[in-house]
Amino acid sequence: MKNNYCILMAGGIGSRFWPMSTEEFPKQFHDVLGMGKTLLQMSFERMLLVCPKENIFIVTNASYKDLVAEQLPEIEEHQILLEPSRKNTAPCVAYASYKIKKMNPDAVLVVAPSDHIVLKEQAFKETLETAITQSTSENCLVTLGIKPSRPDTGYGYIQFLDNVERSKNEVRDVKMFTEKPDLDLAKEFISSGDFYWNAGIFVWTADAIIESFKQHLPTIHELFVEGMNVYNTEMEAEFIEHTYAECKNISIDYGIMEKAKNVYVVLSDFGWSDLGTWGALYGHIDKDAENNAVIGNKVNLYDSKECIVRLPKDKLAVIQGLDDYIVVEEKGVLLICKKSEEQRIKQFVSDVKLKR
Repeated sequence: MKNNYCILMAGGIGSRFWPMSTEEFPKQFHDVLGMGKTLLQMSFERMLLVCPKENIFIVTNASYKDLVAEQLPEIEEHQILLEPSRKNTAPCVAYASYKIKKMNPDAVLVVAPSDHIVLKEQAFKETLETAITQSTSENCLVTLGIKPSRPDTGYGYIQFLDNVERSKNEVRDVKMFTEKPDLDLAKEFISSGDFYWNAGIFVWTADAIIESFKQHLPTIHELFVEGMNVYNTEMEAEFIEHTYAECKNISIDYGIMEKAKNVYVVLSDFGWSDLGTWGALYGHIDKDAENNAVIGNKVNLYDSKECIVRLPKDKLAVIQGLDDYIVVEEKGVLLICKKSEEQRIKQFVSDVKLKR
């Protein structure tokens, strides 16, 4: 495993999880599931299945340096890569990839968000091992596709070719990526059987991804390749400050994965969720007899069903007559919203900021 490295992306805000997730304290640093561990801590421990702790790098916004260090005391300071600004996932991946390439030219990289959950860890480990084998044997780009359980419009989709000619028949050629579809199109994807959800988890060699940047995002390549003499030195932080100022805002999916030809998908089923919304979290919490999911020790529900409630553990609450609602309190801010209307939460946040 010495050549296996992990890049955990931990710089997002998670605005759809407001008011728990805020710009000052985003969701990856919260114990969202009430299990005693934050999403970042769970993601870090999961990656220990395929690589040693010294090979796990956290890429985050500079303002979260202390949060990462506090929650992951087992890593060294040089394993926390600080972004001076948010420029989406392509610059994030480039920074870590070029830096690690300088450390180990034979590196194999697993790139993953830090705010997802995985319920079947052994299946996850086996899936990553398949992806690592594929990426090293063909020096290609590999993504993990999740077997869809419903026609969800909140996920991107991967269409794969049904060409089972490999020793590992779960590895398929990618035909195309499709961004979040409308409901009718999502239903067509599910019924066709050749679309999986895009988990945003990638595996590739450092050589393969750097060559892909050179081919598909040459301006980003030129910016980061200039730092090969300063990565892992005292000059790195200053170099990154200047580089990010010139970097364009673009995702790794749009910038590379949708353009590259040497892309494969590993068909996966390891109990994955991106926990992108309160509704997604609802599906992963134990329910009471009325299908209410509750995090909080003093919540009393009456005549209510199919709600998700997350309150501070010392908050006494009596809630009556709600059907399919989100109820969340965090640091004196209370949200009460229909689950079916949760896509409006981003707008609620914007309105609140304007009124302050």
